[in-house]
Amino acid sequence: MKILVIGTGAREHAICQALHEEADIYSIMSNHNPGIARISEFKVGSEMDIEGVKKYAQDRKVDLAIIGPEAPLEQGIVDALQGEGIPCVGPTQQAARIETDKAFMRELFANYKISGSIAYGAFDTVEDAAQFIDDFGDDVVVKPVGLTGGKGVKIVGEHLEDAEDAKNYVKEIIDNKIGGHASVVIEERLIGEEFTVQALVDGDHLIPMPAVQDHPHAYEGDQGPITGGMGSYSDKNGLLPFLNSKDYDAAVKVMEETIAAVKKEASPYKGVLYGQFMLCRDGPKLVEYNARFGDPEAMNVLPLLETSMVELCQGVVDGNLKKAQFKPQATVCKYLVPNGYPESGKSGRPIHVNEEKIKEEGGMVFYAAVNQKDGNILTTGSRALGLVTTADSIAEAEERCERATQYVQGDLYHRRDVGTEKLIARRIQHMQEIREQ
Repeated sequence: MKILVIGTGAREHAICQALHEEADIYSIMSNHNPGIARISEFKVGSEMDIEGVKKYAQDRKVDLAIIGPEAPLEQGIVDALQGEGIPCVGPTQQAARIETDKAFMRELFANYKISGSIAYGAFDTVEDAAQFIDDFGDDVVVKPVGLTGGKGVKIVGEHLEDAEDAKNYVKEIIDNKIGGHASVVIEERLIGEEFTVQALVDGDHLIPMPAVQDHPHAYEGDQGPITGGMGSYSDKNGLLPFLNSKDYDAAVKVMEETIAAVKKEASPYKGVLYGQFMLCRDGPKLVEYNARFGDPEAMNVLPLLETSMVELCQGVVDGNLKKAQFKPQATVCKYLVPNGYPESGKSGRPIHVNEEKIKEEGGMVFYAAVNQKDGNILTTGSRALGLVTTADSIAEAEERCERATQYVQGDLYHRRDVGTEKLIARRIQHMQEIREQ
């Protein structure tokens, strides 16, 4: 089978790695990703060039396409490819609104009474938004309606000082059309622990994957600005140290209700649905959806997959997904990123990666926003590469992953605390305190 993977980063590298032993992989990527390049026939080009992608897929006579990032989904790349008879693991433009239009997502929850919903308001004037903030009274979260690469959300009490600061950010979003729209969604601030459930969806059914916890803050101790994700971990039982099976099942139920609603409201959802949840005192609440694999979370779950990824992708497009098996192991992923990231990551700096030594530690390398030129791997200013290790416990996986970081040299930094016992103990204690309130 010929499979086209669209996208440049570590998420797409992980997808290609999960497929390449069973299929001929073709790739379109905006930078020369060395990990993807060595296991695919590739073209360096924009994932947003819909006509160019379509022509490449037709010329190579691919049997199926997998869309990695969200931006091409928003532009209707699935609609374009399916119009040429190329089935896709990825939702149509309308179904992808579950990620690309936060107001659509919240209205869907309200209209279909989907569990896990929260208080919110969607506004396109500063005055109406400010009135909502005043009337609501409690701390809020301010989000641009459109895509911002995971960096547009600001929370009162974390990134915003108070209600007045929130109103100023609302004005900034609307005046500058941050996320591509002159509109905002304002939501209640949820208190709890965040976690992610990713699932493959065939339009009617979904296969949920092991739960993962991401670490979006740039610096250790959950300090600093929000990034695309500095690392993540998963546990061998598919849950998390603070997450029990009842809460996991409740999150999956929210996702099942969502795909049923999307089918009625837009079109059958086929692809990967990523649910970001906050585990609160009264159970999981939906923070937001992504219409594709998470990055870094894809790197936690795909290396554990024992079922054929090709068969699962075929099940998505054919509408007959079967069960998937995952190895009962824990994983830890740590991202190495250029110094200065996310505000001003240094680009064009060389990175030296000793993949053999990393492999000896039981580690895997997934290249992200790098560019290979003349045999050298160079930074581009964004996240450079993810290191992933598996083990029988999170603690053991974390120790292996941290040891593996010494075999990557460059002007880089990483969060050493991702997956550590100290950090996880803090998560468990936080959740216990919330449940006892």
